[in-house]
Amino acid sequence: MSAALSKKEFVLYYQPKINMHSGKVYGVEALIRWQHPTLNLLPPNSFLPFITDLKLATALGNWVMEKAISHLRIWRLAGLDLSTSINISARHLQDSSFPNHLSTLLEKYPEVPPAAIELEVLETTAFDDLSAASDIIKKCRLLGVRFALDDFGTGYSSLTYLRKFPADTVKIDRSFIMDILEDEEDKAIVGSIIDLGHAFNKEVIAEGVESADHGHCLSEMGCNLAQGFGIAKPMPADHIPDWVSAFNLQKHWQDQSTKKSK
Repeated sequence: MSAALSKKEFVLYYQPKINMHSGKVYGVEALIRWQHPTLNLLPPNSFLPFITDLKLATALGNWVMEKAISHLRIWRLAGLDLSTSINISARHLQDSSFPNHLSTLLEKYPEVPPAAIELEVLETTAFDDLSAASDIIKKCRLLGVRFALDDFGTGYSSLTYLRKFPADTVKIDRSFIMDILEDEEDKAIVGSIIDLGHAFNKEVIAEGVESADHGHCLSEMGCNLAQGFGIAKPMPADHIPDWVSAFNLQKHWQDQSTKKSK
């Protein structure tokens, strides 16, 4: 995979995020793919878990951040008012040099407001020193970037992270969202996470929204931010401007309902 990085075989796809109340596309999430020379486009779960070399993992993570910020610069210069979410691993928040690296990136792309960058924290249960990781997050937030707790609700200590991590956003894991239309327990859990997030003054976004019915249900529970295949599948960076320009939430939900009824 080190060779793949040097040969520029990795690419970023982007999944739009919307505000279901306003109908606005407000951001995207950067998702890595491997354009393999013989196996075609590979999803991250087919290669990321097998990266054990710390140096390679760091290099790949740094590449993702810079590529995502460079795409964001292009969009914003073209007049698109978007933010970008970038997944980072526990390793980044155990590295005392990470805030300096992030600062250097921000200086390299002055056209990108730091507040338009949201770092999604993965592997929250993997921190040996939660206090040290929290300190690194605070230093990064002083630069102006935002943080999100990804896959919230799946970790055994989710409440601890919600209380101690200086994050701005909580992402409800798709495993709770997929069955909220049929499973009252999952719906109750999602409702509790929404209320809890708002009580801690966090933005709450649902991932894995697969249909208009899911979207309407979440809106009724007070969660207006969403992403998922029911809104848009991840797409190449150069597809984003046209997709955002053409997107109309009301028409999109109507089209979803029409397809479902056929």
